[in-house]
Amino acid sequence: QVQLVESGGGLVQPGGSLGLSCAASISIFSFSSMSWYRQAPGKQRELVATITQGGRTDYTDSVKGRFTISRDNAKMYLQMNSLKPEDTAVYYCNAKTNSWPSTTYWGQGTLVTVSS
Repeated sequence: QVQLVESGGGLVQPGGSLGLSCAASISIFSFSSMSWYRQAPGKQRELVATITQGGRTDYTDSVKGRFTISRDNAKMYLQMNSLKPEDTAVYYCNAKTNSWPSTTYWGQGTLVTVSS
């Protein structure tokens, strides 16, 4: 069973920065793409950022210019700058395998709270 484990959440003031990481129990290169999702209280889960195996990245409009998704041999990361209260949410790591058919895995989530 593949496991994804997020870390790095916490409380940060508006305008501050926070970095999240996602570690997988199998090689990162087993995944065709990896993403960060978030779910705010009372809202649906939304896609925040994606990075493909080839390194292409994509962001939802509300975080463009503030968040950066990256990946190395071991983990996926999300660097969050200029944080706003509306970024408060549980952030989830998501990964899709490059097998056929593809399988999607989720982490357990890590809470990010942006508040003064």
